[in-house]
This record gives sequence, C-alpha cells and structure tokens, in this order.
Amino acid sequence: MNDLLSRAMRLLSQRDHSEAELRRKLAAQPFMAKTRFGSKTLPTTAPSPEEPVDPAVIEQVITYCYQHNWLDAQRFARSYIGSRSRKGYGAQRIRSELMQKGVDKELTQTALADCDIDWCEQAKQVAQRKFGDELPTDWKEKAKVQRYLLYRGFFQEEIQSIYRDFAQ
Repeated sequence: MNDLLSRAMRLLSQRDHSEAELRRKLAAQPFMAKTRFGSKTLPTTAPSPEEPVDPAVIEQVITYCYQHNWLDAQRFARSYIGSRSRKGYGAQRIRSELMQKGVDKELTQTALADCDIDWCEQAKQVAQRKFGDELPTDWKEKAKVQRYLLYRGFFQEEIQSIYRDFAQ
C-alpha cells in the first residue's frame, strides 16, 4: 500500500489525473530496468508479470486520495478543458477526450458549461493562426478551413459564425 500511495502522490503532484487514469497507472506495476549509460536502475511503467497489483489495494489508495482531496474529478475536468482549449481544441473534441479518460458525462457537461471560453472567438483565433489573418472567402478554401476546425473539435455553428459575425 505504501509503495502505491507514494506512487499516486508522485503522479498527482505532477498534474491532475482522472480516476481512471490513476487506476491504470497504479495497476501498471513498475519494475527496475538497467539504463544504457551505467549501472543505475530506473523505474519503468511496464507491468511486472510476477506480481500483479491487488485491486483492493488500488481501491484503498484511490479512496485515500479522494479523502485528502488529491484526486478531484471536477478540478481535473476544469484544468483539462483550460489546457486543451489553450492548445486550440474545441468543446466537442475536449468532451470526447474527457469521456475517454473516464470522466462522468454530467460532470463534463457541467464543466464545459461553467467555463468562460468563447468558443466562436476560439475557433476564429485557431483558424487565423493556421490560415492567416484574412480568412479565405473562396468556397474551396473555406471548406478547407471548415474541415480543419471540425477536426479540432469545433461545432458547425461556431465555424459558421467566423464568416457570419466577423468582418474580414
């Protein structure tokens, strides 16, 4: 338990994690591997086939982390939304990524609703960063901008607002 708890503390001190991420990382029992540059041994995250981690111990560690507010799904969702939006991703893609990370659907919806991000302005900034300040007006080039923004996770309404609400 102490080894897993110290590992959880180390992981959560680096950045927030979802519960599913933390479970997965704790279940991957580290083993010691020799480096190429000497006799130092460093822990790696490859699973050790000899000693599987007891799920009950992982559950105790997760409970302990929740009790001490080291693990907080709402805080994780808020910080993840902020981080991914600053990197130019839209709400649709962020929602999908949070679901893959095991964050509850209602919690994701609440966090996205509570964030103060103007997704239309965000879509415009991402498009201008990729395609220049003067966005194309030609149909073929506009389609390229739309495909790019859809890939980045913006909704069709937000993409259309770039051309409808903002002067070129």
